[in-house]
Amino acid sequence: MNRLWTPAWIVRHVAMVVLVAGCLGMGWWQVTRAAGGNAISFGYAIEWPVFAGFVIFVWWREVRQTLRAADPASSADPAASAGPAPSVTAGTPAVRRPVRVVRVPSAPADGADDAELAAYNSYLSWLNANPGARPGDYPG
Repeated sequence: MNRLWTPAWIVRHVAMVVLVAGCLGMGWWQVTRAAGGNAISFGYAIEWPVFAGFVIFVWWREVRQTLRAADPASSADPAASAGPAPSVTAGTPAVRRPVRVVRVPSAPADGADDAELAAYNSYLSWLNANPGARPGDYPG
């Protein structure tokens, strides 16, 4: 529980209380306006407590996530679990490096070679061979 009393969490707790109190206060203000004859305020009188409920929901979800992340029972040995072994460790995000593949252009099906297509393929080959070059630098 001590991890919920760090300076950052104290700010979150205070912000949650201030936002909930503000939303409920605005809801009460809309109720008084609706009682005074403003028909549109009935909708707002319902809307503001919903906002307060959303703030509480987000705060509670963050508290649960923080408590679960630091729970020693949740970081048990993955080899002891019944499921298949994960491909990455528990704390490592699944980020992969790009794979460079050499692609060989296929030959035309009918055997005919179009001059315009050959020029375009030459241009693309030059761009691939010169990754830092701009299209305007093409010598052809």
